[in-house]
Amino acid sequence: MRFAIIAPPHPTALWKKNFEEIVPHVPLLIGHETDQPEDVVCAMVWKQPFGSLKKFTNLKLIFAMGAGVDHVLSDEQIPKNIPICRVIDPQMAFSMSNYIIMAVLNHHRSFYEFEKAQRNSHWAQFEFEERELKIGVLGIGHLGMDCAIKLHQLGFSVVGYSPSPKQTPFPSFSGANFDAFLQDINVLICTVPYTKHTHALLNNKLFQKLNRPTYLINVSRGKVHVEEDILSALDAGVLSGAFLDVFEVEPLPKESPLWLHPKVHLTPHIASLTYPKESIYQMLHCFDQMEKGLPIPQLVDRQKMY
Repeated sequence: MRFAIIAPPHPTALWKKNFEEIVPHVPLLIGHETDQPEDVVCAMVWKQPFGSLKKFTNLKLIFAMGAGVDHVLSDEQIPKNIPICRVIDPQMAFSMSNYIIMAVLNHHRSFYEFEKAQRNSHWAQFEFEERELKIGVLGIGHLGMDCAIKLHQLGFSVVGYSPSPKQTPFPSFSGANFDAFLQDINVLICTVPYTKHTHALLNNKLFQKLNRPTYLINVSRGKVHVEEDILSALDAGVLSGAFLDVFEVEPLPKESPLWLHPKVHLTPHIASLTYPKESIYQMLHCFDQMEKGLPIPQLVDRQKMY
């Protein structure tokens, strides 16, 4: 019995170190090249090469090394009968919420305007006031709900949206009430998973439904937004600014106009990072439950893509 890690070098090194500390007796394959593919029973993957898993004829479980699974499900050569699990880590929610709150507070307190004033040695003491924010959280699943609750607890006006109704301590919309959700917000935080339904969701058609200039924060996936439409909406004043952590192509190409746009602030897909030690414990628990014939936690619905 052997486990495998198939991922880019940086996460591979971290996961390998923690895996060998937690279960040193379990053989570990790094990468997908092996002359004994039949030994692999569990694969931990992130952006695995398409078709790399089909050689593992005794594969029992695929574990996505992050909250998103679009990179796994886009490989159509993965057998449909193999369960796929994903990371659900409170620490990920903690770091994601902190990132979003940072982006909200920087906008709320005009931080970037004061930063510009500092560069010009200008004392702008009474030139910028706190912005009155009406925050909409698009996608109130595990990560979105955590940040929405914390923003609500900080005293901000918050509304949420999800495809199905959720119990929330703040107003929320669901189903066909998407347009109503967009009507009275001026900050839009996107935390949705990437699925066929959310592909290019943040586009010009959606932006035109906003009633007031809106500040966009996207921490979901780059394919959820259309960068050309974001730039157009910024230049037209439909969007008042954008704080982006994800992009259509990553790394973001050097020639992208997003780098130097005066209304854009960006980071290199670091809003929420996976914590290998906790994630490996989760993976082992999922595998153990599967081996015992018990319900597998954190199981991905292939149709919903989360």
